[in-house]
Amino acid sequence: MMPNSPSVYDESDALVIDAEEVEQASEDDLWFLPGPMEDEPDYLPPGPRAEPRETAVLDDWQRAEAGNAARLARVAGRFGALDDRLKRGPEGWRHRLALMEAADLSWFVGDRISQDRLALWISLRLSGVQDDTAALARVGWAVRRLTGGPGPEVDLSTFLDRRDPENMVDEAEPFADRAGSWLDMMAQAADLHPITRACMGFHLWSLAGLGQQGDRMEAAVTAARIVASESKGAIFAPLAMGGAGGLRAGGPPAERFTRWLDWMETACLTAMRHLDDIEAWSARAEAEMVLLSGRTPPALRAVLTEWPLVSAPMAEALTGASRAAVQRNLAWIEARGLIREMTGQGRYRMWRATN
Repeated sequence: MMPNSPSVYDESDALVIDAEEVEQASEDDLWFLPGPMEDEPDYLPPGPRAEPRETAVLDDWQRAEAGNAARLARVAGRFGALDDRLKRGPEGWRHRLALMEAADLSWFVGDRISQDRLALWISLRLSGVQDDTAALARVGWAVRRLTGGPGPEVDLSTFLDRRDPENMVDEAEPFADRAGSWLDMMAQAADLHPITRACMGFHLWSLAGLGQQGDRMEAAVTAARIVASESKGAIFAPLAMGGAGGLRAGGPPAERFTRWLDWMETACLTAMRHLDDIEAWSARAEAEMVLLSGRTPPALRAVLTEWPLVSAPMAEALTGASRAAVQRNLAWIEARGLIREMTGQGRYRMWRATN
């Protein structure tokens, strides 16, 4: 049996041991740095996260719809009644509500275009010195889209009157691609109720990269048309009449959808009450104006039904009557208490029907 051989001490071993001790000591001194990811405590705020998947976004809106089923049914019934009322009513009612909705939306987006200024711009292309013609053009576009034309899901580029510029930089994403992603998401939500789809599309508008100047106006008008995509009488659903609180962003989808339904119901009730008033006025005006002869009185009555505010030049252009005939009939109708002058001025006067 051989004796144990003595261990051989190598100076390199000592150097390795000393280096390991120094490295461990250095790491111990860096106590202020965060540890590995798996050692992070739960109370620290999370870092950047990836955008939610499209299926997750759609699931959120499906749950929002399911959680508001009763409220959604009530609002759908309100809009259905408005749709049937417009189906049976004169064409001028749609135009009147579109003017009112566009004017209210202009206040929501910050343009603040009143109904009288909008009426002059739409009918005669007249604007005041202080008017923003770009804002008037945006609201004029809203009136056109709220009164007819193909829907946004048929051709979004045509609906928005938007095309990519010819000198677009190479790094920019084409509008067709951005619009396509939004349309794809809307197509995936085909099983949702049109009111739900409209709300979802409105709140996904900026996330899809469709936001530009006036984008909230575009998003709201698009949503209003989507709600009425299956309607027979209504071309759009009122969203801003009586207040635009339903168009505010903030909160999870369920909260946004609840707010949307509450304010849409208010807007539909406001529109119905307004139609009740103008229908009663039309019947009273027809009975009073039976004493008048000629084609100007019925044409003027139709204009007052279609437009919330009317000036003498507007009435002249819309009826085709002479200025003298228009002014004479307006004076007669005002004397009977059927209309009221709103400006209180000697010039540029405007009248509206009295309820």
